[in-house]
Amino acid sequence: MQSKLLRGTFILTFGTILSKILGLIYVIPFFQIVGRSGTTLYQFSYVPYTIFISIATAGVPLAVSKFISKYNALEEYAVGRKLFKSGLMIMLLTGFLAFLIMYLAAPTLAEMSISGDKKANLSQVTTVMHAVSFALIVVPFMSLIRGYFQGHQSMGPSALSQVVEQIVRITFTLLGAYVVLHVFNGKMVTAVSVATFAAFIGAIGGLLVLFWYWYKRKPYLDELLTHDKGTIDISLKEIYKEIFISAFPFVLVGIANPLFQAIDQFTFSKAMAEIGKAPSVAESFFSILNFESHKIVIIPVSLATAFSLTLVPSITKAFIEGDKHSLNRQLNQTFQVLLFLTLPAAIGLSLLAEPVYTAFYQHDLLGASVLRAYAPVAILFSLYSVTAAILQGINEQRYTILSLLVGLLIKLTLNIPLIKMMETRGAVLATTLGYTAAIIINIIVIKLFARYPFRFVWRRSLLIVIFAGVMWVGTEVVYKLLLLFLSPASKMQSVLIILISAGVGAGIYFYLGLKSGLARRLFGDKVDRLMTKLRLPGRRSVEN
Repeated sequence: MQSKLLRGTFILTFGTILSKILGLIYVIPFFQIVGRSGTTLYQFSYVPYTIFISIATAGVPLAVSKFISKYNALEEYAVGRKLFKSGLMIMLLTGFLAFLIMYLAAPTLAEMSISGDKKANLSQVTTVMHAVSFALIVVPFMSLIRGYFQGHQSMGPSALSQVVEQIVRITFTLLGAYVVLHVFNGKMVTAVSVATFAAFIGAIGGLLVLFWYWYKRKPYLDELLTHDKGTIDISLKEIYKEIFISAFPFVLVGIANPLFQAIDQFTFSKAMAEIGKAPSVAESFFSILNFESHKIVIIPVSLATAFSLTLVPSITKAFIEGDKHSLNRQLNQTFQVLLFLTLPAAIGLSLLAEPVYTAFYQHDLLGASVLRAYAPVAILFSLYSVTAAILQGINEQRYTILSLLVGLLIKLTLNIPLIKMMETRGAVLATTLGYTAAIIINIIVIKLFARYPFRFVWRRSLLIVIFAGVMWVGTEVVYKLLLLFLSPASKMQSVLIILISAGVGAGIYFYLGLKSGLARRLFGDKVDRLMTKLRLPGRRSVEN
């Protein structure tokens, strides 16, 4: 049973990571097809869509999977089926309502997003928002079916449907935009509308996969009902009350990043207009910040956070059992893994911002400077996600609402003044200050309620910072030498610069981690096997 659970968790994690990777790398060809004007239009619609989809699902699919798993363990299969059927109706309703609200509110959202008297742009942004809103009808419904399969410890349907959804969406996005612009010589707004409508097409693809699995497994699921004990009679009202109370804080955490982006979307152009920047310039700067740079910064965040969050279930178990030693050990491990992975990635992105930006999009000194300033914020994105998840593990998720609201308030208060002072970097600084405040609140709550001493993590963090500093120096030396022969204005040469510089930097960093014993302490047997292959002796000088 345990091996089945671990296998299922691995399949779902692999599917989720593959889906995220696909969702990140498609921006490279997409930018080449539609350019900056297209990505600006695209981003104007996708930030509101992300917020609406999170509200429409409200964490119900994940919560439903937990309840179904719970009642299946009690052999009360009928309760899970009843919850599933009612959940489908609720998701259809909330999805349709979310679609209706976004579709009708699109002109208002578009007007809030752009500056100046630009009726043509207003019409374009409205059209693109209308196109993406259709996906809201399908995605919540599809998410609940995934939750139902996960509740039965069947992770394959969810994993495959996620991957298929992304593949269909990305294929439709790229082909649709290309055909509109380069085959039919259509307008940019039409191309981007097709690209955003791809979210609906992708959801249909994912849903068809789930329907196929449902058809194949329905006889087995129906057979479970014949073994139902039927001893529990619980009302759906009570179940949903518990679901929404437990899920609401995590809905907010899930949309934290889109909410910060939404503040930029609704204030950036207006603030830039007030300092005399033309609307076209402001929108170009917005695309650099909220789409192009953000997509790159999220890459290390996704990988490091996914790895760290795998440790959260053991934190929950230790907290519930009152095992203080185990809890502290798990928290130490979580924070160290997060910093060990995110810090060098953020530093590397900042240092190699110019060739990285060229490799992803085009040579643009402004884009490179924004990415250079934005890259370190990846550390804060990761820390916020993990500290919020730890609050879940110690059953203090209510404070995640407080920390997020404080962070958003700081962002909202400082965004316009800082943009006026520092332009795009001002928006980055406002995000930095907002996330920092939210993380500090989360850390204080962890310290108070988990009685967790941070002294060990501070000491170990200093060691990681030293290693990252050495890596930085080594990487910069190699980077400066390469600039004598290669140009970051060329895509191919930029890729070479990244591969060589990042390779040297990674080699320095992980060598220090291996020789100090830190990497082995954090990653266990995997590092031991690597050290054996490399014929490096283990060092146990770093305390556990």
